Amino acid sequence: MVVARAGHGDRSKTASAVPWGEESVHPVTPSTERSDRSARSMKEVHHERETSLWELMLSKENLLVALNRVEVNRGAPGVDGMTTAELRPWVAVHWPEVRAELDAGIYRPAPVRQVIIPKPGGGERMLGVPRVLDRLIQQAIAQVLVPIFDPGFSGSSFGFRPGRSAHQAVRVARRAVEDGNRWVVDLDLDRFFDRVQHDVLMARVARKVSDRRVLKLIRRYLEAGIMVDGVKMPSVEGTPQGSPLSPVLSNIMLDDLDRELFRRGHRFARYADDLRIFVRSKRAAQRVLDSVTAVVEQRLKLKVNRDKSKVVPASRMTMLGFGFYFVRGGEVRIRVDPKALARWKVRIRELTSRRWSIAMDERIAKINHFTTGWMGYFQLADTPKVFQGLDKWLHRRMRQIRWKEWKRHATRRRNLRALGIGERSAQEWAASSKGYWRIAGSVVLQRALPNSHWEGLGLRMLKPTWQRLRSA
Repeated sequence: MVVARAGHGDRSKTASAVPWGEESVHPVTPSTERSDRSARSMKEVHHERETSLWELMLSKENLLVALNRVEVNRGAPGVDGMTTAELRPWVAVHWPEVRAELDAGIYRPAPVRQVIIPKPGGGERMLGVPRVLDRLIQQAIAQVLVPIFDPGFSGSSFGFRPGRSAHQAVRVARRAVEDGNRWVVDLDLDRFFDRVQHDVLMARVARKVSDRRVLKLIRRYLEAGIMVDGVKMPSVEGTPQGSPLSPVLSNIMLDDLDRELFRRGHRFARYADDLRIFVRSKRAAQRVLDSVTAVVEQRLKLKVNRDKSKVVPASRMTMLGFGFYFVRGGEVRIRVDPKALARWKVRIRELTSRRWSIAMDERIAKINHFTTGWMGYFQLADTPKVFQGLDKWLHRRMRQIRWKEWKRHATRRRNLRALGIGERSAQEWAASSKGYWRIAGSVVLQRALPNSHWEGLGLRMLKPTWQRLRSA
């Protein structure tokens, strides 16, 4: 098969354009891509009588959007070693042969490369990394499935959907708690992405997709297998996390659960397999947990982790890194999950390690990159004092680094004197045998290296960043 040579073909034959259109040489912007894709896909799906879903999937416009999306998302190579940067020139040469195999029904996806990463809360998560050519085709499939299925999904489903976000899910959860639903069913689907039964999933896809070629290709991706230490292992169930097709398939699979919860009148918020159901009493919450567990296991053929699934008061629940707390008057506010705060400190410890020899401006740039992204997500929290406390802790970490950099007694005394510390105190602290962390918290070093010192070096702090984001 031609596609088996993906990543190993003659790179000297690459061209500047892919065969479905010269304009594809220039990537579109994400905002233009989203609006164009939405308008075009909806129009095309409504005209499916004239053009089959297969042709829509492999149309020039859809493939162009898919190619740009794969390039923007980047990601690691699959089993063939081809990178996203190599995909466009490879496709420029080989796409006619790939298209011929697709049309003939003989295209075989390559097995995904298994990657195991640690979970934030402990344990391991298995990801499947498809080769970039398969990511392109999967992305093209996903783009024609979304406008077919997404309009019918529940308004309480927020994961992997256009125009929806984790922040919206948390706000919906807060509103449910504010309305008096002070008990929460925290339902944990045990290894959801690994346990999805292919027959059950394909039956749900076939409810709205009648094109047999599309259904057959999706099935082949589900059964492509996993490459583990050079050995191909069959995939008899599950949808690999990490593939472009997996998010929309997961929402299709769980749509029946959403509909059942809506039919029963429950308030809930779901982000992928992260589900919270809000009720008014502990007794009602236990009944809901038992009944919903039966729906998941009997109808969807999935498994509920009974050790992790639980009923908790709303003040103790967490969702997507957030939790809630109550203030006088019954108002519900959002806080950061303590586990997320602990993970922030772990990462900052790595970036401020005294053993990491790096220029201060480079270190600050890396810290800023991390804290800005972290704060962009957690700006939803109503906890400025918490962020102020993290800033104080970070300042102390930075003073510790500086003290280590000065090293010798003479250097420390000289720098303390230059920063306005009296001779006696400078001599005393320069000769101190106390530990780095103890000295970093001393009044003398706080005076010598105040917060304004780090601001002058460009260090971005959490609370000011939070204030700026919230005001915007």
